[in-house]
Amino acid sequence: MISIKQDKCFIIAELSANHQGNINVAKETIRAAKRAGADAVKLQTYTADTITLDVKNSHFKINQDTVWDGRYLYDLYKEAFTPWEWHEELFTVAKEEGLICFSSPFDFKAVDFLEVLEVPIYKIASFEITDIPLIEYVALKGKPIIISTGIATIEDIELAIKTCKEAGNEDITILKCTSQYPARLEDANLLTIPDIKRRFGVKVGLSDHTLGNTAPVVAVVLGATVIEKHIILDKSIGGPDAHFSLDETEFKAMVEAVRQAESALGYVDYDLTEAKIKSRAFSRSLFVVEAVKEGDVITKNNVRSVRPGYGMHPKYYFSILGKTFSKDVAKGEPLESNMIM
Repeated sequence: MISIKQDKCFIIAELSANHQGNINVAKETIRAAKRAGADAVKLQTYTADTITLDVKNSHFKINQDTVWDGRYLYDLYKEAFTPWEWHEELFTVAKEEGLICFSSPFDFKAVDFLEVLEVPIYKIASFEITDIPLIEYVALKGKPIIISTGIATIEDIELAIKTCKEAGNEDITILKCTSQYPARLEDANLLTIPDIKRRFGVKVGLSDHTLGNTAPVVAVVLGATVIEKHIILDKSIGGPDAHFSLDETEFKAMVEAVRQAESALGYVDYDLTEAKIKSRAFSRSLFVVEAVKEGDVITKNNVRSVRPGYGMHPKYYFSILGKTFSKDVAKGEPLESNMIM
């Protein structure tokens, strides 16, 4: 069984609605995700009928200061969904490319369908974190489960995690998410990432809707082990999610920035390597800064702490002031203990 490893950040390319109803665009987007350096590609498994109702009243009309305002939920999801008959073919393309392919189900029927396809991981979308029956049904499959928190309270997160654990599923990753499309950096509040890890004792990550690379890089520095970002083959094709998705070039730049951040983090290191030992030659030490005779008193005028580091440690400076030289010493010689009486 696949487990989401923590030796490096697991980078997910979210296909979402970025196929414009064309399976060939979907396939090429998966191939672009591979070229861009993603570890996985994620689909969404729903139909308009499984996620909402075809009702044209105010309850189902979007009015939340989004780019989709004025549209009815059913119409939006009918445009955005990934046909179920595509899934097997898309899973095959991902496998051929060496990518892990998985999905977000939105009802029990979708979970059953994905089980037939032997999906290795499940993702619970932000707006489904309160759907406890769905989370329980997914958790019972015993596969790694990733849950976004875009609209969640602490109590929502606690209950979702509790539900997974009571179903015997401990492989849980909670993603910090800001449910704005696109999200503003100042609303990202990425310090929540280490707090989630500390508070709930689970793996953590980021489902990112901001533009650019800043949020993913900061998230990795703060301990994120999963980054999810929308990818699109070409923004000019448009679509419901095009305005906050990255094209291949942008996604690749994001992956490279994340990998560089991981490399820079390294590990806790206080050891002196050979290179560090050599570099200590440029550190400070005590030197004789004017010629002195045997019996001369050591003063701040004839001994100073300067570079390089071949003399006595500067920590001895105050303790040697007032003592006398045991021999003649030329200017520019490193001070050694045998020069002091």
